[in-house]
Amino acid sequence: MNNNNQLPLAGVRVVDFGQQIAGPAAAMTLADLGATVIHIDPPQGPQWNHPANAILNRNKRCLSLDLKTRSGLQQALSLIEQADIVIESFRPGVMQRLGIDFGQLRAERPELITLSVPGFASNDELRREWKATEAVVAATSGAFTDMGFNRVLMGIEPSFSPLPLGSSYATTLAASSVVLALLEREKTGRGDSIEVPVSAALMEGLSYNSYVVEGLPDRYKTMREHEIEYRKANNIKMDLSYDDLQEYLDPFYRTYECADGRQFYCVCPSHRNHAKRALQVLGIYDELLAEGLPDVKDLHLPIAEWEGETSIGVYPLPKKWADIISAKMKKAFLTKTSEEWGVAFGEGQIPGAPHRTTQEWVNDEHTNAAGLIVEVDDPEYGLMKQPGPFTWFEHNAGQMLTPRPRKTVSFDEALAELTSVAQADRVTRPVGNAIQPASGKGWLDGFRVLDLTNVIAGPHSGAFLSRFGAEVIKLDPVTPLYDPLIGTLFSFQTDMGKKKALVDIMTTEGREAFNRLVRSVDLVLINAPSRQIIPLGLDHDSLQAINPGVLFCRLDCLGGPRPGPKTNYIGYDDIIQANSGIMSRFGGPDTPEEHAHLGTLDVNCGFAAGLGMAVAIYHKLKTGSASRVRTSLSAAANLAQIPFAFDYEGRAPFDEPSGRNVQGNHELSHFYETRDGWIFLDSEISELNKLSAIEGLEQIAHAESISDYLTTAFKQAASAYWIDVLHSADIAAAVPNSIETLREQYSRMADGCVGIDRGSYAFSIHPDHPSGHCLTQIDHYAIRPVEARIKAVSPAESFGHSTREILRSVGYSEAEIESMIERKIAGLAWGKEYLPS
Repeated sequence: MNNNNQLPLAGVRVVDFGQQIAGPAAAMTLADLGATVIHIDPPQGPQWNHPANAILNRNKRCLSLDLKTRSGLQQALSLIEQADIVIESFRPGVMQRLGIDFGQLRAERPELITLSVPGFASNDELRREWKATEAVVAATSGAFTDMGFNRVLMGIEPSFSPLPLGSSYATTLAASSVVLALLEREKTGRGDSIEVPVSAALMEGLSYNSYVVEGLPDRYKTMREHEIEYRKANNIKMDLSYDDLQEYLDPFYRTYECADGRQFYCVCPSHRNHAKRALQVLGIYDELLAEGLPDVKDLHLPIAEWEGETSIGVYPLPKKWADIISAKMKKAFLTKTSEEWGVAFGEGQIPGAPHRTTQEWVNDEHTNAAGLIVEVDDPEYGLMKQPGPFTWFEHNAGQMLTPRPRKTVSFDEALAELTSVAQADRVTRPVGNAIQPASGKGWLDGFRVLDLTNVIAGPHSGAFLSRFGAEVIKLDPVTPLYDPLIGTLFSFQTDMGKKKALVDIMTTEGREAFNRLVRSVDLVLINAPSRQIIPLGLDHDSLQAINPGVLFCRLDCLGGPRPGPKTNYIGYDDIIQANSGIMSRFGGPDTPEEHAHLGTLDVNCGFAAGLGMAVAIYHKLKTGSASRVRTSLSAAANLAQIPFAFDYEGRAPFDEPSGRNVQGNHELSHFYETRDGWIFLDSEISELNKLSAIEGLEQIAHAESISDYLTTAFKQAASAYWIDVLHSADIAAAVPNSIETLREQYSRMADGCVGIDRGSYAFSIHPDHPSGHCLTQIDHYAIRPVEARIKAVSPAESFGHSTREILRSVGYSEAEIESMIERKIAGLAWGKEYLPS
């Protein structure tokens, strides 16, 4: 099983009891990477009866077992005996009550890896027994409240989103944890028991929406934030229309109408080169210069020391210049079609993309050519377009582009397949008496990473590895490319746990420092399009010549397993949101709007890169081969749209809930106002009898309009009453929390521990943050192994803080380091202040 041409998880055997999205998607991810997966449904079929199950169960063998019968339970246990990994996603304790006790199974077979993906944490005494649907987890975790500045200014509260963000984050986190447990097992022979609550995964995914910097300087507040503060202070209603709202958006971060009547999303703030290129391709740069457009050379100086009032490349722009630039950009965009501007921006290396629907994305020339969308001949739906893999190896990605369709098998066939794979596997891990006791160490203790990334997705992936003990060196240029909002403020999240150095690797001496660092690490990480890799010397041959065996991971925007027409286009989270249909769904086709959560795709792209790196490390340990692993924002967009991103002949219309005024999936899965607030009811027609047994809802089954009936009924009592009676009837429902409320309830002073023991929510307060501000942020707590250690990583240090230490570690003398700093080949900071005022 050590053939380098095989998929990296070939020989790994998985029994998947998962239901809904997160559990099956984690198992699907392992199957895509080569694992043999047996999926088990209850006799009545999957809990979520949806065409997306064709995606979630591809590359799997599927059967039904009744675990409530002796024979069904015995068959399940027989399958588990042949498995390396067992996955379930029920409420805590359900599997044990059915007779499958993970603790007992691991006591008998310590090599077994078990994964539980409940909605809420097993140690969350308040919520662990709740029926934790996707929407209930989202509502409880603050995902439907204060959904961005747009919704606040429009007065839309609460807001609904159909994206299964909790499950999409949980998928990559859960799959990563299993692969890391496989890595540890290869060394020690021991497996592990892991829990990844969807609620905790969602909170980590929303980390850029939940952290608070006390005393944040005004320069980082957008026009929308200033307007919110003004209206609150003066008791003015939040009632902006969509059109009015556009005038509060930065000109480099907004939607424009084009000559074909379709819209284009421009996202190039905070980067001087991108903004300048945009104005040049639009033909208005010289015109703006003639009108006195200021140009501040060093944006990392305090504003009081600027030589001008602003500059392109700073976000947010002051209103005066935002209005001037926006007016000219509006006129310019009307001169070409959205598709023409898409090509102009893409070929010009400018972040921007036309707004498109998910149907257009799924059938797009690029997504299909690049393998971001693949075709599967499903037994129920026929030839079906589905999302491609979420992470892949460069050398054998083609093998992942022809997934096997799901196949229904008998118990005997399933057992025979697991047994056959087990017999063919060449076991290289310690077995029997050679299995070592639990070490209590991190899965990646001693592993070293050189992180060359920027913005969110890339550096987030490096920070993700640090919780498992990896040593991450963050190498940045001496002169920053981004303004302090993107370059510094976001780094409070993305650079946690890293040592940070500034070196100009485009100089001869800087390149030598880079080469020395490459020789000192196990993996090199970057986010960049393909066209930059060879010039940077990051192609396979160049890197292997420097450090034979070094691993490599790359993230980009539109990349897939194969080249496509837009492979080298650059962009950010928002670009793919616009192009993949997320914005059209969230805001509505005619008034597209960025999804409210900062890093909607960025964070999960970082987690997907973490998964890829874990697979590459495991693959090298098994085979000795150095691989190059990939993922992209586009792949992350597909995962976020699992319920929508597919097509086949006869598919129902792409008319899933969309628009800012949509309050749910349907009348039984919807927000309703109560006497004192709101609740989200997440029921279905099959539960009408259960609903009609509840006092106050007795006539629901006879109502002419269920929506009208519930609108009236729920207003008759308080939210607490409805939640109590609905939960007692085992009906999914939740009061929409705000992240601010959760932060107030579940924050503690940073104590050097990860909040794994604190239930579904855990924030840490850092009063002595290196920035000089008090910072509160979510813990790195979603992945919860029993035996491995999860590290509470340190707050993000300032850029260049460890330059001397890092250069010293690769052999430079103090005199050489001082000389490099003096000549600006190396640096100690980007400005006078960590977070410029």
